[in-house]
Amino acid sequence: MKSTGMVRKVDELGRVVIPIELRRTLDIHEKDSLEIFIDGDQLILQKYKANKACAVTGEVSDDNQEFEGGIWLSPKGIRILADDLDKARV
Repeated sequence: MKSTGMVRKVDELGRVVIPIELRRTLDIHEKDSLEIFIDGDQLILQKYKANKACAVTGEVSDDNQEFEGGIWLSPKGIRILADDLDKARV
């Protein structure tokens, strides 16, 4: 595990602020969900991504297709990307 050298205190409501540098590095934005894991005495936070969630629409469906790099797209997401690419070519 890699140490960042950053230390934060837990406030009276149990909250911890994740520094902006880490949020940018890990692509964590306001309102994003985080999964919480426990490994022995360690607490692990990970950005939550639903299995098969479309990278464009966020839809979760058995109709979604996985593409290279582990990117999932719904039929609607594919149409949106195709339309955007067509517009970009003009």
